[in-house]
Amino acid sequence: MRDADEGTTGVSDLRLLRAGGTALLLDARGDGPPVVLHWGADPGPMDDDALAELALSLVPDVARSAFDVVARPSIVPGEADGWSGRPGLAGHRPGGGPPLRLLRTAPVEVDARPDGGAELVVGLADEDAGVRVVVQLRLEPSGVLRMRQVVTATAAQGWSLAGALSLLPVPSSADEALDTTGRWCHERSPQRGPVLHGARARESRRGRTGHDAPTLLVAGTAGFGFRHGRVWGAHVAWSGDQVHLLERLSEGHTLLGGGELLRSGEVDLASGQSWTSPWTVFVWSDEGLDGLSARLHAFLRARAQHPSSPRPLLLNTWEAVYFDHDLDRVMALADVAKSVGVERFVIDDGWFRHRRDDSAGLGDWFVDEDVWPDGLHPIVDHVRSLGMQVGLWVEPEMVNLDSDLVRAHPDWLLDVPDPADLTTAAPPWRRQHVLDLAQPEASAYLLERLDALVSEYALDYLKWDHNRDLHMARHRRDGRLVPGVRSQTLATYALLDELRRRHPRLEIESCASGGARVDLGILARTDRVWASDTNDAIERQQIQRWTGSLLPPELVGSHVGPPRSHTTARMLDLPFRLTTALFGHAGIEWDLTSCTPQELERVRAWSALYRRLRPLLHGGSVVRADVTDDGTVLHGVVAQDGSEAVFCFARLATSPAALPGRLPLPGLDPQTRYLVSECTELSAGPGEVTGRRGDRPPWLTGPPVTVPGSILSGSGLTMPILDPGQALVLHLTAAG
Repeated sequence: MRDADEGTTGVSDLRLLRAGGTALLLDARGDGPPVVLHWGADPGPMDDDALAELALSLVPDVARSAFDVVARPSIVPGEADGWSGRPGLAGHRPGGGPPLRLLRTAPVEVDARPDGGAELVVGLADEDAGVRVVVQLRLEPSGVLRMRQVVTATAAQGWSLAGALSLLPVPSSADEALDTTGRWCHERSPQRGPVLHGARARESRRGRTGHDAPTLLVAGTAGFGFRHGRVWGAHVAWSGDQVHLLERLSEGHTLLGGGELLRSGEVDLASGQSWTSPWTVFVWSDEGLDGLSARLHAFLRARAQHPSSPRPLLLNTWEAVYFDHDLDRVMALADVAKSVGVERFVIDDGWFRHRRDDSAGLGDWFVDEDVWPDGLHPIVDHVRSLGMQVGLWVEPEMVNLDSDLVRAHPDWLLDVPDPADLTTAAPPWRRQHVLDLAQPEASAYLLERLDALVSEYALDYLKWDHNRDLHMARHRRDGRLVPGVRSQTLATYALLDELRRRHPRLEIESCASGGARVDLGILARTDRVWASDTNDAIERQQIQRWTGSLLPPELVGSHVGPPRSHTTARMLDLPFRLTTALFGHAGIEWDLTSCTPQELERVRAWSALYRRLRPLLHGGSVVRADVTDDGTVLHGVVAQDGSEAVFCFARLATSPAALPGRLPLPGLDPQTRYLVSECTELSAGPGEVTGRRGDRPPWLTGPPVTVPGSILSGSGLTMPILDPGQALVLHLTAAG
């Protein structure tokens, strides 16, 4: 228990981290874990007296029929703090033991970082329990706060870790919660509701992040939106089982955070052995969800490994040829791709041995000699002669039972308890199973095969897929079966890291049957994610909108598909499909050889527009308007200096309103006058026209207009009538 209701708090007992408009204030009195007094707005310059008064003002009252002293959760909340919710650390020595009481092992000091951020490390131990903990807190220059734990067993008997969560308090005014859910081809669907007493726990036991992942678990003031409200968010940067938690108790405390979800017996530490949690990423804003995203995007863009070259327009062959690989057909597709401005050509599933459908071949990572008798060299050489980069699809973590690999090494399977009897396998998913990468021989085989392919063909890009959950994941360790998700996740990370070390120029896309592995753990090792397996542009508008809460556009693959979506069978006009794909790392997933000359000219103009707007789209601030019409979306990207912007106004469904009216364009500089013009490359053509009766607003029918930013972002701009599956794209530039 931390008794903080007597006297004033000495400044020497306080620790303040501040960066990027965010502050974290800790009370380090006593001998236990520091207490978080404040996480949120930076209070600004403060002398010692002001800081002491601020700390005193943040101490709560003593509740009735409760502890006789102030109970406040610490950075590792538990019973010793008077916290009755989920503990920040749980575990025991063999045979069990009392609740943990962690004591500090060293003074708590704040280290200023050269990049403008700050870091704090807290050492803790419970010697009776036989465990030590190091808590790391890093406040980035963007205002993003990261937190993790390193747990070490100190007793001779070892220590069994049951769970570890990184948790921070949010104020009681944060009384509404939002996260996302979803399914295959409908990822990141928002859901929100009141913050109630008890726990809002989003647990993933899928062995990967999941199509239904929360993405960000957000708590905020009632009615918060994209552009307004105070909000606090958390994201677990981990690609295996995980939990996001928002818990409120009747004593008035509310904690937000998360961590790795551990199975029973998954982490049994021998004496001296350590476990390191994944980072949990915390972010705060007083400017709504866009404020959260701005900090997260700035943090990601500041990483050393963040893609620095322009994101090349790519064509992926999947929806063009599926498994029907043929040299002449693929060469013809490459020729047309080059003619419309494609810069990277990716050969998808079907190039390796026995792979004529999805029932066989996974694991046999050798070029199929029957389909490609001269290897991939003819198509790779042809693509390179056209001046395009070359990419290849792989799915290293998965196998088909009908494969040479499984026939030779059934003991390498993660979800088969008895290798001598493959009927004991977990149920198949897309007719495939999981290779146990934690087995050194299996991981070494994959590294050799991937390294050989990348080296032989000098590949620029790998599309790395992962097409099933890891149910019943069981790793063989010391002759026994143990839970295998954690070891599989770490082995996947290690494989990616080593491949990237050997091939520093190689770019990798994280695909997991679409968007089932979208997290900052995998993105520490990859260069973009595939947001969804659907290229239905109406579905994609919402999927990309909410993926953008976490990731900037340059990290999100966004492709133009054929007129009829192969996942929803919906027909959509080309301008709308092109418009939707523009706002991301753009690509094409369509048999261009089947296109009319008019369609190819459309794609060519869009390709040129993408290259022209690419610096803005992939370097500006993402903005999303709060609109009352659920059938429309309005979003855009504004240059960091406010000198330029591009906006998309799209209709996804019909509305009871006859006219959309005037809508504010968010994020603009109110002191700047903007020249507003339509991106005619994306304008509707004959048979696709918007405003069939000529009822487009007058400003759209003549030359570009110049409007003050204060008006555009205030009362707004009159929007045209649109039908579902239609959009308007505007380009704004500062008027001279």
